[in-house]
Amino acid sequence: MTIRFSTNALFQSSTNQLNLLQSQMARTQMQLSKNSRLLTAADDPIAAARALEVTQSQAMNTQFGTNRSAAKTSLSLVEQTLQGVTGQIQDIQSLIVTAGNGIYNQSDREALATELEGRLAEMFGLANTADGTGGYLFSGYRSTVQPFQPTADGSLYQGDQGQRSLQVGSSRKMAVSENGSAIFEAIVTGNGHFQTQASAANAGSGVISAGSATDLGKLTGHDYVISFSVGGTPAVTTYTVTDKMATDDTGLPRNQPYVSGAAIAFDGLSFDIEGAPADGDSFSVEPSARQSVFTTVTDLIKTLRAPADTPAGKTALANGLRVASTNMKNALDNVLTVQASIGSRMKEIDYLDDDGADLNVQYQSTLSGLQDLDMVKAISLFTQQQQTLQAAQVSFKTMSGLSLFNYIG
Repeated sequence: MTIRFSTNALFQSSTNQLNLLQSQMARTQMQLSKNSRLLTAADDPIAAARALEVTQSQAMNTQFGTNRSAAKTSLSLVEQTLQGVTGQIQDIQSLIVTAGNGIYNQSDREALATELEGRLAEMFGLANTADGTGGYLFSGYRSTVQPFQPTADGSLYQGDQGQRSLQVGSSRKMAVSENGSAIFEAIVTGNGHFQTQASAANAGSGVISAGSATDLGKLTGHDYVISFSVGGTPAVTTYTVTDKMATDDTGLPRNQPYVSGAAIAFDGLSFDIEGAPADGDSFSVEPSARQSVFTTVTDLIKTLRAPADTPAGKTALANGLRVASTNMKNALDNVLTVQASIGSRMKEIDYLDDDGADLNVQYQSTLSGLQDLDMVKAISLFTQQQQTLQAAQVSFKTMSGLSLFNYIG
């Protein structure tokens, strides 16, 4: 049986075959140039889909790394600013100790008050630190509003209670700022359970201590007044404790002999008073409250500028310095607590960076397994395809050159 091919069919068939061989070789060449076996999803639909998922996860991991870098920058600025605040508070504590020097006169205390005004202005500057992006560091969510404004009694906070945060991991959202209220205004007064204070009208030399809670279960949270009486011959000083929030004072000390420095204890609290209270002098005991550090410094400046040449004035100064010292210690403790929180978050970011780097290696390894080309195999295939194409071209040239006229003499 004889098979006949027309010239047109021969050329068409050969052209299609050459195009197919060239296409296969071009595809292999493109794989080699990209070092990838997946040029389109059709090459391996399952691997292509998986590679897309891994690529998206890798992109998210990279974004988390960018967020962590931004978070560390923000937290570093907060930490640096709080270091400055800590330094200011410690300087003020030193000035309080200096102000208690018995040989200082009113002029000396006025000089200290002037220096404290400078410290107060510097602290306001730190509290109103810019965040480097056109806002303020301690304004909460109201980042464009200056957080603190000086007032006659201390300060006015104009921010909010918010903490800006960033997603620094697939399951970790981290606060990268602190609101000014928590740092500068939420300063507990007294010993954290109650605060003691001398009446401004006292004429004696009694100085009350900050005290401590001896039994938390017995604390009532009430306001108390300790009143002193001096009478008799020889003069005897006694004190009576009154609960301002209760109608029955049974169980509270009444007409008790006063001994300077001896503990006065009732309802789970204890403190002492040193010196010689005058007849009619009184002291208050109230639950601890929250007070701005700016208010504490402002009150301290007023205390230093108040006349202290008389015994009563010196006693008022001593009581005022004691209150300021206690409150500034609490302010320092609060700032150090915030600093510790900042430090722990920065340390966590370091750990998350390490985890992110490890995860990125895993993603890259997975993508390599899904996409990377076996170079040896591909080069061998390319060489084979090239030789096949050359052979086809030669054979086509030979066949297309066959003609009966070649054999006619």
